[in-house]
Amino acid sequence: MDSQKIVIAFPFTGGELGGSHISAAGLICGLDRDKFRPIIILHKNGLILEEYLKKLGLPFTLAPNVSILSADSELGFAASVANGVRLVRTTAKLVPFLRRHRVDIVHTNDGRMHATWALAARMSGAKLLWHHRGDPMARGVNIMAPLLANHIVTVSHFVRPAKPIVPVTHKITVLHSPFDHPSDLPDRDACRRKFVEELGLRPDTRFVGYVGGLIERKRPVKFVEAVHAFLQHHPDFPLAGLLFGTNAANGPDLDGAVKSRAKELGISDRIHLMGFRTPIAPCMGALDALLVTAVNEPFGRTLIEAMLLKTPVVATNHGGNPEAIDDGQTGYLVKPECPEAFVGPLERLLFDGRQWETISSTALENARARYGNKAHVEGISRLYETLVPRQSPAMHGQLVSRH
Repeated sequence: MDSQKIVIAFPFTGGELGGSHISAAGLICGLDRDKFRPIIILHKNGLILEEYLKKLGLPFTLAPNVSILSADSELGFAASVANGVRLVRTTAKLVPFLRRHRVDIVHTNDGRMHATWALAARMSGAKLLWHHRGDPMARGVNIMAPLLANHIVTVSHFVRPAKPIVPVTHKITVLHSPFDHPSDLPDRDACRRKFVEELGLRPDTRFVGYVGGLIERKRPVKFVEAVHAFLQHHPDFPLAGLLFGTNAANGPDLDGAVKSRAKELGISDRIHLMGFRTPIAPCMGALDALLVTAVNEPFGRTLIEAMLLKTPVVATNHGGNPEAIDDGQTGYLVKPECPEAFVGPLERLLFDGRQWETISSTALENARARYGNKAHVEGISRLYETLVPRQSPAMHGQLVSRH
């Protein structure tokens, strides 16, 4: 019976497509439709997320025309008052929307959706599942979530709220993000040749890569400096660095910063901005190593995606990275903010084929064992059923017959 299904709302802005959206879409695709009815809500249509959802065959509905709020802005008094007014007006529109769609749970997945939908969820009578993938010091997860969320899910132990305003240990769960396991591994030599030809490089060029949005936390400029550090030791080695990603909407021009730093270091011909590419497998397949230069990374999707595609990872020993990498076994962990620290692991991977094979094969086996959609979907589904218990159809029939 449709009335027995738990209705879950998934609100998104619509203008961005990142790891949180991919993870949420994977969850939505995997939910048991006999138990759950997901409703995807977009504030803006005709943008990148709508295109992605259509490829997956996932329908969506448009949100009411409301202000999209921010949970972590540092506001002055006047701006705080204005933000409070927007919150009241936004909530007043979202509450009847949620009631009209008979939403049982609002599952928010990023800071702006937390801020925009949290109060409305609770006032509508729905439960709020706050999925946190960001800074453990963020104001939202330390103030709003402890007060409003019925349950908090974090993608790693690192991003658990660091200073919650009230205790949250009774309502917090750590669940790593879900990952599809590729059925086939890419032809690495073919992938490498494709980019060699596209960029007009010498045939024996080897690639290291940066994959992700060009945002400050991910330190794309440090990636450039890591490539430079390696070339300082091996100036004649045919190494090129590929950056797959674009600037964040309304964010700083890190694309320009990458170009500028490469020019300063005299390696403009070794650094290539590739833009956003999908699917990612051919890109990962071209890389001899993925370099994760980020700090405060909650639990980067690209790190696990690389492992599942048998691409070795060298990552900073910071944020959620140590939860995914066993140093020297499934990848390498290096000192953060230190480009020179990447040189040693890169030498081992680029100059020792047996070491490359050992690290990449061990990482692949480990990632297949630890990260999958099934475990994530089952874990979230259990939380949904705990938040909104439903009687079995047989029991429901008995209750109806008694009245």
